Amino acid sequence: MDPQLEKQFVTQLEANQNIVHKICRLYTHDQESHNDLFQEITIQLFKAYPKFRGDSKFTTWMYRVALNTAITLYRKSKRSIKTQDYESVMFKIASTEYDNTVEEQLKLMYKAIRQLNDIDKALVFLYLEDKPYSEISETLGITEVNARVKMNRVKGKLKDLLNV
Repeated sequence: MDPQLEKQFVTQLEANQNIVHKICRLYTHDQESHNDLFQEITIQLFKAYPKFRGDSKFTTWMYRVALNTAITLYRKSKRSIKTQDYESVMFKIASTEYDNTVEEQLKLMYKAIRQLNDIDKALVFLYLEDKPYSEISETLGITEVNARVKMNRVKGKLKDLLNV
């Protein structure tokens, strides 16, 4: 890759790496898997960057590559042996001063989101990132109307999963 192009890529990635971390959190259950997925997404972004034409915003393109990479690896991992998540069995001492209500609610929300299919997960993620439906539809390759309809259905699924 051209050194100037490489410098642009690194600058863009550094400025927007939280996008990749959020996707990793959605598709992984532990820090090691998170790190592996982050690395794989970064590699795929690096490989694809010379083909980035700027037809969309860099972040929209980044979402698309990152989500596609995460979904592909997630599907492959479903074929492997299921192991117990370390954090779910780790003994924790609750502090009497610390109110973990919000943290527990977030864990429940992520658990519910993980039960959705790959496209619905990506849709919820982009929705929670406050992306407009026009950008969501472009990122996922669906129509804006379809994105809205799917989101309404997913909200219903999440309510059912969360017993709200």
